[in-house]
Amino acid sequence: MKAYIFPGQGAQFTGMGLDLYEKFPLAQELFEKANNILGFSITDIMFEGTPEQLKETKVTQPAIFLHSVIMAKVLGADFKPEMVAGHSLGEFSALVANGVLSFEDGLKLVSQRALAMQKACEIQPSTMAAVLGLEDNIVEEVCKEIDGVVVAANYNCPGQLVISGSIEAINKACEILTEKGARRALVLPVGGAFHSPLMEPAREELANAIKNTTFNEPTCPIYQNVPACAVNSANEIKENLVAQLTAPVKWTQTIQSMIKDGGKEFTEVGPGRVLQGLMRKIDRSVTANGVVFE
Repeated sequence: MKAYIFPGQGAQFTGMGLDLYEKFPLAQELFEKANNILGFSITDIMFEGTPEQLKETKVTQPAIFLHSVIMAKVLGADFKPEMVAGHSLGEFSALVANGVLSFEDGLKLVSQRALAMQKACEIQPSTMAAVLGLEDNIVEEVCKEIDGVVVAANYNCPGQLVISGSIEAINKACEILTEKGARRALVLPVGGAFHSPLMEPAREELANAIKNTTFNEPTCPIYQNVPACAVNSANEIKENLVAQLTAPVKWTQTIQSMIKDGGKEFTEVGPGRVLQGLMRKIDRSVTANGVVFE
């Protein structure tokens, strides 16, 4: 089965989407429409912005969404997904790709999500850290033992788990995890504790926005981050999108579910090749490539 996977925050780079804009009239039209919807020229930042400008959550999330969705749209008839999934933010790109959300509604929700998350980050200083070379259960146990908020947030691939929480608790966890044999326990340059209880204010805001948005039934299953399995109901998709803000991204388990259900050929749609790298660490028996335009 043909599976399409969509990247999340961290895949951005200066110049992203410029090749699509210059090559495809449809891409140009959609990028201009996005500038109007957002009320600022996101294309200027995507094509020429500094890494610092691109790293702002309110820019990063719509930028990655636009790059991914527009790439899928210009594939036209060649884009025939039988299953889709997205890493965190990428779940919104996947939902536009499989017909659950319109381009416009998807972009508005992503923008609202980004602004809500940025606000939550400002309420309490917080961060995330990547832990390499330890079993998941060891990382989970250490998180439970620490005072303060620190939880497993992204199960990216075997031996790579990202934790999320208050700055103090994350620093303490990194210290203990290094003692327990982690190859690295590295604090990440992110704005806050995504996929942790500290995102609760953003979760409430996103829930309201989702309630007021039209969701269609999917044209093919979406494998969502929260349950890490195929979801085919619009109502269930909504619930999982809201829960995702404070729950972990079970990416390893999601990909394993897709493979178990017949996924053999995976295509990453969007900026960068992060997900292709993770695929190789999850299961080398399947192919994972990026989009190639003739």
